[in-house]
Amino acid sequence: MEQKTLGVIGGMGPKATSVFFDKIVNRTEAHQDQDHLNMVILNHATLPDRTRAILTNTGETFLNAVKNDFKLLEAAGVANIAIPCNTSHYFYNELQKMTKIPIINMVEETIKDIHDMYGEGARIGILATNGTIQSGIYADVCEKYKLNLHAPNDSLQEKVMDIIYNNVKSDLDVDSSQLEELIMHLVEKENCKTIILACTELSCIKLNDEAAKYSIDAMNVLVERSIVRSGKHLK
Repeated sequence: MEQKTLGVIGGMGPKATSVFFDKIVNRTEAHQDQDHLNMVILNHATLPDRTRAILTNTGETFLNAVKNDFKLLEAAGVANIAIPCNTSHYFYNELQKMTKIPIINMVEETIKDIHDMYGEGARIGILATNGTIQSGIYADVCEKYKLNLHAPNDSLQEKVMDIIYNNVKSDLDVDSSQLEELIMHLVEKENCKTIILACTELSCIKLNDEAAKYSIDAMNVLVERSIVRSGKHLK
């Protein structure tokens, strides 16, 4: 299979981009350096906050800031682009119009996998930023695949945002039990079949086996698609 270079627009946040890269390395079947993916990673940490852009209707600030990233990746000759940030996928159509290079749609690919596993009508929980939830990007794709998306109530959502912004993004120690309790609450109390970890900051938290069993990490789906589309095999 032809080997292709992967472009990555990262920095949203930097730690999540680092985890994405580590996952790519760990999930690629490789026995020497040359077996791994060629990647061009742009850690564009100063990109405007995506949740704020969505909630304040100022998306043009984010889109204008990311324009040059596509030019750099086009000049580098990448074959596909991965953006390890769920919230940014609210702008997926506008982003794709900026470049002829295919952008892997993390949201669509994640919902496809869930549909294949659980079938139509399944009740699916989601843990994500306010921007991702209020934008409806996962809800729209779930509707397309006839899945029932269930978002946390306001109290639980505050806890999710606290984990994302006041712990992971602030580079503080994170107690995984907080996230694990949220996952198990949605499964045991609100009858969700599985829970989408729909924020790459949540991918930075190592879960216990029980919580992991009921979770679908959108970043892991993006990692797998990135490896396969780059002409490599999954470990």
